Amino acid sequence: MSRAAQADQPSIFGGPGLRTLIVASLVCTCALLSACGSGGFSLEKAEVDRSFYTSNVSAPRTSVEVDRLSDEATIRNAVTSADIETMAGAALPWANAETGARGQISGIVETRGKGTLCRAFSATRESFDGIGMFKGEACMVASGAWRMQSFESL
Repeated sequence: MSRAAQADQPSIFGGPGLRTLIVASLVCTCALLSACGSGGFSLEKAEVDRSFYTSNVSAPRTSVEVDRLSDEATIRNAVTSADIETMAGAALPWANAETGARGQISGIVETRGKGTLCRAFSATRESFDGIGMFKGEACMVASGAWRMQSFESL
């Protein structure tokens, strides 16, 4: 094919019209970006808007507090549903899928004082923030539900 015939064929790159369009769009993009950075925003000019007032709201519980309460409830449920006679002093594993924590409960001792059934225990808690040991006591309240009387870190 002669050079004259090849000039009439469309190019892979779209011919000179596409190249001109690409160059023009690059020039426009550079111009716009340089205009944005030429003093449009300054931290010295930024001020606090004092015209807005909000009401006082209580601080939300931290995630550490929420995780601890969730783990405490999981441990309470494991202690109160355990069959102490079948366990015969063996450690009782527990895990909380919500927080990712896990551990073991040991030394569950059942007592009945003043007509109230209670279970004292020791527990470990393993989580992303470390390992801890706890001592607690859960007692049955009048409605038949269990309530954590004490749960403290050792």
